[in-house]
Amino acid sequence: MVVSRLTALVLSALVVLTPATAVADEQGAVTGPEAALDLKIAVWRFDALGIEPELVARLETLFRMELARLSKVPLPTRRDIERSVTADQQQCTGEEKCLAAVGKKLGVNIVVTGTVGAMGSAYVLNIKAVDTATAKQVQRIQSDPLRGSPDELIEGVRVAAYKLLAPEQLHGSIQIQTDIVGAEVKLDGRLMGKTPLPNLGVIGKLGLGKHDLRVQAPGYDPFSDEVDVHFQKVARAEVRLLASKETIGTGKVATIIRKPFYTRPWFIALVGVAAVGLGTWIGYQAGHVDVRDCGTGTSPTC
Repeated sequence: MVVSRLTALVLSALVVLTPATAVADEQGAVTGPEAALDLKIAVWRFDALGIEPELVARLETLFRMELARLSKVPLPTRRDIERSVTADQQQCTGEEKCLAAVGKKLGVNIVVTGTVGAMGSAYVLNIKAVDTATAKQVQRIQSDPLRGSPDELIEGVRVAAYKLLAPEQLHGSIQIQTDIVGAEVKLDGRLMGKTPLPNLGVIGKLGLGKHDLRVQAPGYDPFSDEVDVHFQKVARAEVRLLASKETIGTGKVATIIRKPFYTRPWFIALVGVAAVGLGTWIGYQAGHVDVRDCGTGTSPTC
């Protein structure tokens, strides 16, 4: 049965995430709030909408445990709340004035309440926070459909808690690793620098969800892919650039053969002109008659 399976998943998540246990990311580093909240917070209750009450109670416990990690001040337990409020206040179903009265009884700044409803094979949390002093709603969120493994369940509930009270801390990171030095890295169209990037290639404080990664270097085919960023985790992107097979230019191969200079047209023409000149000179010399007058005895050749 679907509901029983979901209940089992929530129970598994509760075993993993205990009040004294921090969540470790993929690199083994302990993750938690960047800045714990000074607010005094109380979780009133989560109501079931067409779903098994036991599942809702476990989800409420999971959510309460995450808020306990986020707040500097310990949260009132369910037993503390039941002892402090009156019988009439026990009937409070989520109205702002009623929740503010409960908050004053408990001595807290914020009272959180919500509902859990089924959506197909998953479920959705609708949660709101009410300011005790003003009796007004300060925040309201709806979670993404929660399903899958205990790890995914923990992340979904943790995201809901941060979305409600610490949205500025809701981010993750990407670590870019490549064997190419000097490759240009762009994330969502923004130039991040060239490899190797600082901080061991980690780009932090990114919004949750998919990010477009592009890495390119001269002589290599560009790399392009989507990287999914999760809450307080480092998504690793190992980039292997392949040598480009693309022909640069027209794509035609020009073969250049270097011939001896004596085969060049200009050399042949020059030799021809020289030959004609030499033949003319020889012909002239052969047909010329040298007349000498030896009668006078003045010629040195006589």
